[in-house]
Amino acid sequence: MSETPKYVPPAVWTPPAASGGTFASINRPVAGATHDRELPVGRHPLQLYSLGTPNGQKVTILLEELLALGHAGAEYDAWLVRIGEGEQFGSGFVDINPNSKIPALVDHSGETPLRVFESGSILVYLAEKFGAFLPGETRARTETLNWLFWQMGSAPFVGGGFGHFFAYAPEKLQYPIDRYAMEAKRQLDVLDRQLASHRFVAGDDYTIADMAIWPWYGLLALGELYGAGEFLSVHEYTNVRRWAEEVAARPAVARGRRVNRLQGERHVPERHDASDLD
Repeated sequence: MSETPKYVPPAVWTPPAASGGTFASINRPVAGATHDRELPVGRHPLQLYSLGTPNGQKVTILLEELLALGHAGAEYDAWLVRIGEGEQFGSGFVDINPNSKIPALVDHSGETPLRVFESGSILVYLAEKFGAFLPGETRARTETLNWLFWQMGSAPFVGGGFGHFFAYAPEKLQYPIDRYAMEAKRQLDVLDRQLASHRFVAGDDYTIADMAIWPWYGLLALGELYGAGEFLSVHEYTNVRRWAEEVAARPAVARGRRVNRLQGERHVPERHDASDLD
């Protein structure tokens, strides 16, 4: 049996002709728009352009939670962005997120439209706009933001690291899978230790930190992400699973998960009215 040739990095890297893997067709080493495409605008002040990935679910869960609290101003239009087809590289989307990543939001409630991009920024913006799910007291607010930004810094190792090499890469390679499985399990342990003495991630109250973390780590602990539950022995993280089940049982979470999805039970590719989810 011949061995795979050892890779020696060249002096100057150039993009391969074909990188392979699930998202190879949209990978490129430059930013900016690839084509002209205006974004649609619905009747609500809040216009969301997204896809029901874990990052996208964070925002739709928050919006549905705000509506459940009675914040009528949180009504929104959710437009589907098919990232597999490169729609995030359309000129209209790039105008509101130069990084070409979902989700992105435009708030038309002021004198001029305000763009908000990056999921963490959107969560903070909406929580502050409606005065909900982000404590005002300094210590509690800081702890919530600690965990929100923990998710922002940690989840790329789960998604772009473990998820990519375990589920999406063109071939299974032991080194990167071992490397990122170890990190994914370490992060689950961090969360499990925190939840051993707290009902929710940042304390006794349900916050945007839970909404940011749950679509990644909650679904991972419930065995619903990458089909990796058995591989990562997620049953070991009993506190994460307890928390994940409690959050999953919230009606607004169930509603938010269905928005901008292309498959799954009662999925809703676009959402323009609360009745779309009924």
